[in-house]
Amino acid sequence: MRIVIALGGNALLRREEPLTADNQRQNVKAAAEALAPIAREHELVITHGNGPQVGLLALQGAAYRSDEVFPLDILDAETEGMIGYLIEQELSNLLPDEHRFATLLTQIEVESKDPAFNSPTKPIGPVYRKDEAQRLMQQLGWNIAPDGNYFRRVVSSPRPKSILELRVIELLVNQKIIVICAGGGGIPVVRRADGSLVGIEAVIDKDMASSLLARELKADVFLLLTDVDAVYKHWGEPEAQPLPHLSPMAMREYDFAPGSMAPKVKAACEYVEQTGGIAGIGSLKDASAILNGKAGTRITRDKDNG
Repeated sequence: MRIVIALGGNALLRREEPLTADNQRQNVKAAAEALAPIAREHELVITHGNGPQVGLLALQGAAYRSDEVFPLDILDAETEGMIGYLIEQELSNLLPDEHRFATLLTQIEVESKDPAFNSPTKPIGPVYRKDEAQRLMQQLGWNIAPDGNYFRRVVSSPRPKSILELRVIELLVNQKIIVICAGGGGIPVVRRADGSLVGIEAVIDKDMASSLLARELKADVFLLLTDVDAVYKHWGEPEAQPLPHLSPMAMREYDFAPGSMAPKVKAACEYVEQTGGIAGIGSLKDASAILNGKAGTRITRDKDNG
């Protein structure tokens, strides 16, 4: 089968864990161990989040010279290469001589007039306490929003329109190469009036970009792996219950957190509705079990209620 797997940023870096190179490598190593059994049996395309990493680079850039901050599209490209390198290396250590790999910087076109540019919602970077968040907001002009008991920077997150390197990705997958691409939602670009491309200040939602990729590649399965074992109804409340198997229509009857599970559910539902494939959401460590329908939340057209 052809499988697209989206690794959540929180699956690659545990919440409140220091964003050190060693921590990231250890988490990527654990991710590779979970994905290796799937890679041995199926065609695999891997995407990943970059929220913590792109936020860290933005902080580092602002500390260097706040009047010459690197734009987010450049930081998106940097994190795509950094995380892709780690994933490729750790997977190749587990699958020596069995597979070939390619990490591909991926430009994804968005609309320059997307309303998301007027309403930043995408959380990036580390979490802050309220006083620190307010200081950064005043000092750097950031948009800040609540994230559980903490606060995070939020940036514009336009909807992905087209994947410019799609044909290259298809070529690689057809040659049985494991492809790591569209990291962090890809590098957001827009078209000028003359048709040329230019990067734009944004971070595309990784789940929506991954859903588009899975649809365009005609993947049989689309897995969204994070640090939560399933999609829950009444999350955070005493009566919280996991949702094991539902249709897209049934999933849309529930409300989910905008900055957390909501984009994953929306991305999964769009993929299932447009392809008829199988989507799964759950914990990275349960990747193989989710693929086999024994863990996580499964979304298919043929399930009408949960």
